[in-house]
Amino acid sequence: MKRPGAVVFDWDNTLVASWEIIHDSLRRTFLDLGRKPWSFDQTRAWVRRSMRDSFPDLFGADAGRAEELFYRHYRTHHLRLLTPLAGAARTLDLLRHNGMPLGVVSSKLGELVREEAAHLGWSGRFRRIIGAEDAPADKPAPAAMALTLEGIGVTAGAEVWYVGDTGIDVTCARNASCVAVIVSPDPPRDGDQARTPDYQVADHAGLQGLLRRCGVAI
Repeated sequence: MKRPGAVVFDWDNTLVASWEIIHDSLRRTFLDLGRKPWSFDQTRAWVRRSMRDSFPDLFGADAGRAEELFYRHYRTHHLRLLTPLAGAARTLDLLRHNGMPLGVVSSKLGELVREEAAHLGWSGRFRRIIGAEDAPADKPAPAAMALTLEGIGVTAGAEVWYVGDTGIDVTCARNASCVAVIVSPDPPRDGDQARTPDYQVADHAGLQGLLRRCGVAI
């Protein structure tokens, strides 16, 4: 195992727990548009791509209205419900103490990710935070990762880890020629296709153990 030279993180459900607010915002959007809302499991299975990429497929001509409704609810409640995943802050601190440059690439609207990072007092942990609509194309397109790596000051390659929790994160890493690391007890999937990461651990304790085995001082 090779020690990473930089680490880029997904945001939702990799560093912070956000399924509750995402599902509730989507449920209210469905109801406001007169549609049957999804179950929690359906939401978890579907939410992968950015809203710019996914809402036209889901809502068709109502995509613009759906986005407005979703964000109206999300912005009202997200900071109140925002919760770091267990061990996430320690992971970030350990990497910073090892001099590791850190970044974020998320499918969530970039301004919201940066607002949440500031709310948690985490903004200073990252050299660049990129989300949906910050780059010409959203994750998993390589443009989003390229923008983050430019801000970090490193080049994409085998020394850069991209850490996420779903199959689209594996795809994002592959598209950027980076190492794919999954933090989840579940096999990563992207749509109906399984995605095999370079490394997978169940939680942040497992990620810290992986980093230790790769030569990061813990």
